[in-house]
Amino acid sequence: MSVVTLRQVNKIFNAGSPSETTALKDINLEIEAGEFISIIGPSGCGKSTLMRLVGDLIPPTSGEVLVNGKSAQQARLDRDYGIVFQAAVLYEWRTILRNVQLPLELLGLPAAERDQRAREMLKLVELTGFENHYPWQLSGGMQQRASIARALALRPKLLLMDEPFGALDEMTRERMNAELHHIWETTHTTVIFITHSIAEAVYLSNKVVVMSARPGRISQIIPIDLPTPATTT
Repeated sequence: MSVVTLRQVNKIFNAGSPSETTALKDINLEIEAGEFISIIGPSGCGKSTLMRLVGDLIPPTSGEVLVNGKSAQQARLDRDYGIVFQAAVLYEWRTILRNVQLPLELLGLPAAERDQRAREMLKLVELTGFENHYPWQLSGGMQQRASIARALALRPKLLLMDEPFGALDEMTRERMNAELHHIWETTHTTVIFITHSIAEAVYLSNKVVVMSARPGRISQIIPIDLPTPATTT
């Protein structure tokens, strides 16, 4: 079964008003379990809008969005996915460990389980030893790793990433790409990754979804048949 299905999805903002804008038109997409899908296209083509529809942050104007065979809304309520944005969005008054524990606290898990799982995720993103640091004490790349750890803490089947490394310098971004690929291979989580970088998309992905200028349509889906970074080192 597909993890994500979009059928004839359209998104119109300010429908019926003078500022009506068609952001997405006739989107059809199937994403299988364990795939790493990058979405690229020109600015304003609806890449982030598409991701927000999958994450039930906004509703489609028409069409169907399914996540794990259920509505996007139900998948959100069931916590089937994690989200990582361009900004790390960590709480400055909580330590890194307590930031990662936050979704587990909201779920009501016992303290011991929260602690164990958060530490496992921090080890996965190579932040062991920084548990008691605060976000402002970490570099931008380290903050993003903490954000990824928090998103993975609930062990979601789907990870949504909206240009998570866009604000990082080139060297940090390259390292983060390698680390993200390692995390994906370790967790087997399905990933939807929004980026402006063709090189980044090719480096990371099984498939690259290419979108047209607004109104955003899927113009191509390109399979990437290259050795993974792990096999080339």
